[in-house]
Amino acid sequence: MKKALAFLMLGGIATLPAAALAEDASADADDGSAIVVKGQLVAATASAWSVTTLGTEEIREQALGQMDDYLRFVPGMAVRNLGMGGVANSIVIRGFGNGGHGGDLGAVIDGIPLNEAMSHADGYVDLNVVVPLELESLTVYRGPVSALYGNYNRGGLVRLDTRKGGDYLNADASMGSFGTGDLQMALGREWSGGTLNLTGQYFLSDGYRPQTDQERQTLSGRLGLDLSPGVTLALSGRYHHADAQNASYITAAQFETDPYGIDPAVQNDGARKHFGTARADLGIALSPSASLLGFAYGTRQDFTRWFSRPVSGAWRQREESYDRAIFGAGTSLNGTIAADWATEPIRYVVGVELFRERTDYMFYDGLDRRRRVSPALADRRTRLNSLSAFTEIQAPLHRLFDLSLGLRADRFTGGCAVRGPETGGDPCGRLRVIERLSPKIGLRSQLAEALQLRLGWAEGFALPNAFVKYATGGQPLDASVFRQTEIGVKLTPGEGLTLDAAAYRLTSSGEVRTVAPGIYENYGSTRNQGVEISAEWQATPRLWLRAVYGHTDTEVRKNGDPALIGNSVAGVPRDSANVDLRWQPIGGWELAGNWRYVGAYQVNAANSLQADPYDIVDLTLSHEGRAPFAYRAYVRVENVADTRYAASVSLIGGQTLFSPGAPRTVRAGIQITL
Repeated sequence: MKKALAFLMLGGIATLPAAALAEDASADADDGSAIVVKGQLVAATASAWSVTTLGTEEIREQALGQMDDYLRFVPGMAVRNLGMGGVANSIVIRGFGNGGHGGDLGAVIDGIPLNEAMSHADGYVDLNVVVPLELESLTVYRGPVSALYGNYNRGGLVRLDTRKGGDYLNADASMGSFGTGDLQMALGREWSGGTLNLTGQYFLSDGYRPQTDQERQTLSGRLGLDLSPGVTLALSGRYHHADAQNASYITAAQFETDPYGIDPAVQNDGARKHFGTARADLGIALSPSASLLGFAYGTRQDFTRWFSRPVSGAWRQREESYDRAIFGAGTSLNGTIAADWATEPIRYVVGVELFRERTDYMFYDGLDRRRRVSPALADRRTRLNSLSAFTEIQAPLHRLFDLSLGLRADRFTGGCAVRGPETGGDPCGRLRVIERLSPKIGLRSQLAEALQLRLGWAEGFALPNAFVKYATGGQPLDASVFRQTEIGVKLTPGEGLTLDAAAYRLTSSGEVRTVAPGIYENYGSTRNQGVEISAEWQATPRLWLRAVYGHTDTEVRKNGDPALIGNSVAGVPRDSANVDLRWQPIGGWELAGNWRYVGAYQVNAANSLQADPYDIVDLTLSHEGRAPFAYRAYVRVENVADTRYAASVSLIGGQTLFSPGAPRTVRAGIQITL
């Protein structure tokens, strides 16, 4: 594996001279004026993989409450909202049920990972550190298909790209039920030799349950400078603060009688977070068809959560806190090569990157309203280091043979050390060196003008979860491996109509099981398979429809507990759907309706408890005008039928617990463009 890693790095370095000298005036050259950390070979619409993209205007038009909500427009994706301000929700993708709150889904902003190595769970990610108004695009890659990103990429990847450059001034403001307010502002300016982009958000809400008020503020900015012809420097930063009170979950009996109440045993739960990051990007145009891009960044974050839940029949409050420091750096070569035997220039990216993440973790249980009354169960420091090399090639050799190739090599080191007295029994030692080589191959074939076929195979991985990776007993642990096979078809049978369908099978091997306390081994296997369908139809210039549907079937194939073999994966709805309909009857008026369906899912591994399905309808009436400035005013009614539903169901301490979804809410807002 070390040889493979070295070979990939050396191969990338060897490519530099040839690529730098390759010039073609007709090629899609990157002159260094727009820095993208790892490059982007091809638009998502021309990808050999199943990809969904929302642009700035689509994101702004929806005006949804938080970033997670935009994932409803991706076929097969669903969000199990935990109803806890300042705490990430659980996101479902390709048969994995613990994205966001766990490590099943990768997330990056401008190429930099947002996933947290040891914050509540490996790969935990809070998308609310991003402001919707700052985005140029939100792109979701379904499955472990991108070679540009490694760990946490097993179920898929959310790629967030911010606006860079442009002249604009946007302001979005809204107020609604339960004392909810949201103000977002974005500024973009260009001048000879530079660009400036600034974004800010202030959000607050009293919540629809007692003790659920929350507040968060986010500021982000980017300054781009043309240092000399072909050399560009960008400096950017982000600050996020969130403070929330939480009402935890309610029991089944409470859900039936008082779904928006609070259990009397719940203490003063909540969450508090500070997040700050600073980074520098450098772009150098080596030739009209090749650019060298580099980045370095640092992040500091503290996150504390207080949570009441049943333990051995009685409710107890726990505290978990994480203080993180991250440093990352990398470089990549991006470019095109003209070839007579290809229909278009061949695109490539090759690069290396390293990340160093340190987390100070403390865990207390049995608190008295946030007051610590017993010693820490855990007080430790973890380190996770990674060194990676990656390459992707997009080779449109023929309209029937548009080839995508990817290869990624990762090497992880690190360790865990106890900082002070603790009474917990989790393993804490040196991380065994883990190395993975992840290949990807995809083919896009334009069989006819209106018919496109996609075929793909990709491999991803997951490190052993949480402190298990630092276990010193038993056999040396390796990463779990995930392999995906996919076939997709895209139809454009008529003007204004696009249909896309994909069928996939994603299997795992080497899942980690517990042999005895502190002793683990790679053993388990799971199969996820399903169908994902999306449709867009511009029926008339004033009537537009977008619909997505996903069907997922999961099965445990190998497990240390024979009783679980054949069971479905917990937390994954079998079916999900979203339909968005927009109608402009006259002038600048628009009526929009959204129907969202989340199907039944198994709550626990034993499949002895199932969560009920639910569907929600939202309606929006808006008006656009241009005097004295461009504006869009709207009124949105969410959950029009005031449906009572559980946004998430859990089994904790032997009790079935519910996170009630929001009742009918009304929100009015205005969006201004100058």
